[in-house]
Amino acid sequence: MTETLIGIDIGGTGIKGGIVDPDQGILLAGPVQVPTPQPATPTAVAEAVAQVVDSFTHLPGAPDRHAPIGMAFPGIIRHGVVRSAANVDDGWLETDIITFLGDRLGRRVEVINDADAAGLAESRYGAGAGITGTILVITLGTGIGSAFIFDGQLVPNTELGHLEVDGCDAETIASAVARERHGLPWVEYSGVLQRYFSHVEFLFSPELFIVGGGISQRADEFLPQLSLRTPVVPARLLNDAGIIGAALHGHRTHLSAPTWTEVR
Repeated sequence: MTETLIGIDIGGTGIKGGIVDPDQGILLAGPVQVPTPQPATPTAVAEAVAQVVDSFTHLPGAPDRHAPIGMAFPGIIRHGVVRSAANVDDGWLETDIITFLGDRLGRRVEVINDADAAGLAESRYGAGAGITGTILVITLGTGIGSAFIFDGQLVPNTELGHLEVDGCDAETIASAVARERHGLPWVEYSGVLQRYFSHVEFLFSPELFIVGGGISQRADEFLPQLSLRTPVVPARLLNDAGIIGAALHGHRTHLSAPTWTEVR
């Protein structure tokens, strides 16, 4: 059996984590959640993350204290450096987040974009399990997040929520928050999503769309209204996807990486 891992999902309003079995893609403990500090500066967030991690340290089945921790972060992560910071403080920009959080926790940290983490989890354990070719996971929330998976491999940091639709940045008209802001009934919102998903479908011809975010729990209100060549289904892992995907990323990266002490 693969050793358990800790996964952490850093969000704009909450930081949550759990002990994950990466063989089965399930939480063995948690989720434990604390509020995201406001403002969400690097130092304040690091302290909140440490609080969540510490809550698992002495639990039965907890990973070894030197095991890596996988983390999902709401921004573009390139070579371990934060290139965008959605819903957290701008002080994160250009921060070497792997080194910064690793120094605070005293152990190896692997960081991945939050939508990419959810995509990895859904493609491995959720609605995309067993499907080859291109899977696109689209999360509808405050904005629109996206994950591009090809034959089980992640193409990181896609930002498909910023495609232009109806002359606008897509997430300003097609996100869940945009629906609420504009007071759109489900039928009208489905029409906006139709134009968005048709555009993405034309560009990438995926085998499957998986729709995540909190709004996916009401998928029966809008998914049946979409007319696409590509099957489109709701996400299965819901709020645990980011934690599970972060842990999976940490596990995959750790297999070929030196230990934290070796890179110091």
